[in-house]
Amino acid sequence: MTEHDSRDYEGYTEATDPMLLPPATARELLAGTPWRRFAVIGDSTAAGTGDPWPGYDEVPWADRLAATMTATHPDFAYLNTGKIGATIGQVRAEQVRSALEFEPDLVHISCGGNDLFLFDAEPHSVERDLEELCTTIATSGVQLSMFTLADAFTGRLRALRPRFIAFAEVVRRVAARHDAILTDLWDHPARFRQNWLSQDHIHLTMAGHAVVASEVIRSLAQSHRGTANGAPLPSIDHAHQSRSSSAGEPIRRL
Repeated sequence: MTEHDSRDYEGYTEATDPMLLPPATARELLAGTPWRRFAVIGDSTAAGTGDPWPGYDEVPWADRLAATMTATHPDFAYLNTGKIGATIGQVRAEQVRSALEFEPDLVHISCGGNDLFLFDAEPHSVERDLEELCTTIATSGVQLSMFTLADAFTGRLRALRPRFIAFAEVVRRVAARHDAILTDLWDHPARFRQNWLSQDHIHLTMAGHAVVASEVIRSLAQSHRGTANGAPLPSIDHAHQSRSSSAGEPIRRL
């Protein structure tokens, strides 16, 4: 899909957006997955910060994923300790203990972007700190999940794009070393949409969160199927199906 094609989708809502998985399909994809305790740690991306967007529920990506999991597995539990502005060091100091005490079997880590705004930040130091954080979490035997940020750096943030190109590579390397389930959003066509970023041009809108949730669900399902029978996933840009406004039952957020 090209930049022009992606912008042609501006008139869609959550009910018709072809980049979103219909709730029934999302539930089907996650039905056989083994995870029952999902923790999310990190910065504002983890916390789900973002502007509302007409036609889309005001539900961040992780909450959407948890709702889908809960609809499939009633005993599913969810913890999100994400905090706006958190650096990797702050995540280690303030979030890791509570995440581990939750005894998760799936942990998503989203942090490092704020470190790049520090005056003396260098990709190699960010990689070292992210590696240490992932090692601390992974020692408990949990499955890690991560994603790269999308290449949507424009305006005043365009000068930071080289740093975030390097950061995307950092995330890929760290994820590979820890066998994390990686959702690579860097080249995702939705990044060209006017409804991808909030007014601050940093955080996703709720429309962007909806797309991310669908992509993470696909990544989790693909990882599980890859270790099971390798069955192919349905295309995300499929014929439109009727969508309810929510992904499933209310989540259990601890």
